[in-house]
Amino acid sequence: MNAQQLTKNQGLVFDVLSRADQPMSAYTILDKLRDHGFRAPLQVYRALEKLLEFGMVHRLESLNAFVACAHPNDNCCRHGTVAFAICNSCGHVEEFHDHAVDDRLDAFVKSKRFKAEKTTIEIRGLCSACAA
Repeated sequence: MNAQQLTKNQGLVFDVLSRADQPMSAYTILDKLRDHGFRAPLQVYRALEKLLEFGMVHRLESLNAFVACAHPNDNCCRHGTVAFAICNSCGHVEEFHDHAVDDRLDAFVKSKRFKAEKTTIEIRGLCSACAA
């Protein structure tokens, strides 16, 4: 899925997240889109649900917020585990993938006969700029 195939609302939500310099809650997105006809949280949540399904955005569980995928045209979900480094000071989020971590987690899951559906890792701390 690419940005040209999105509905109007999905495109607007994706655009807001793509331009954001930090994660945004659904209500913050709603506030940014009021001038574009958004009136209810449900409009934002429906768009986010589809964008999550398409792999174009990610939900940061610990923040209850959303970020645009760093690789939206690369089908992020095929990379396996999605990991985020989240700065507690400035709010900067960096998305990354590590195939060695994927392999270790896959081995653990298989050894436990657990059927994993989704794996997201969130590392909280200070980015290099804030730690300096």
